Amino acid sequence: MAIDIKNLNHNQLNDLISKAQSRQHELKKEKLGKLREKIHAMIKAEGYSFDDVFGGARGKRRSGGTVAPKYRNPANAEQTWSGRGKRPRWFNEALKAGKKEKDLLI
Repeated sequence: MAIDIKNLNHNQLNDLISKAQSRQHELKKEKLGKLREKIHAMIKAEGYSFDDVFGGARGKRRSGGTVAPKYRNPANAEQTWSGRGKRPRWFNEALKAGKKEKDLLI
């Protein structure tokens, strides 16, 4: 299937390139699918599961649970902050009022 690209106009050439790239993408997906099947077959043949070999759920963050609070609002003891993430409004207001971070430690 030899195509003489010298005889193609601009639109035909762009169409050919688009079809070739699409086919290339399809071939890559097929090859990855076959590779994935081989890997799963090898793992199963050895008596393991995918999670045994590669760990737990893929692409998910580990949840380390909750973090203990590090700072407490002196005006309201129920308001605490772990020191992670965005500072709470009460923390910023306390700093503006002249308190220091160490004053707000639990």
